[in-house]
Amino acid sequence: QVQLVESGGGLVQAGGSLRLSCAASGRTLSSLNMGWFRQAPGKEREFVSAISRRSNSTYYVDSVKGRFTISRDNAKNTVYLQMNSLKPEDTAVYYCVATDSVVTTRKSLYDYWGQGTQVTVSS
Repeated sequence: QVQLVESGGGLVQAGGSLRLSCAASGRTLSSLNMGWFRQAPGKEREFVSAISRRSNSTYYVDSVKGRFTISRDNAKNTVYLQMNSLKPEDTAVYYCVATDSVVTTRKSLYDYWGQGTQVTVSS
């Protein structure tokens, strides 16, 4: 069983930055493909970013390309999401996810989910 714990969320002004962290336990991180999803109030949970086991492939939703960067440190069992140039529409609960399957944007293929961390961007 994999446990995922997110941290680093908070309140920031538009144009600011935050770095989310996801600490994984229960399995060696290098055995998992990882990602981030988010859910804004009244909206469906959406894919944000994903990274392959050895960091050789990364994926982003179009709305965050050029602003967000996903990375991982397998030695520390931690995944990161660096978020720059934040916009009010980035406001959401951000979830760290993990999968034994191929790296993917598909929500249904992620086996493990964290509890989420709130990110609020004020205008």
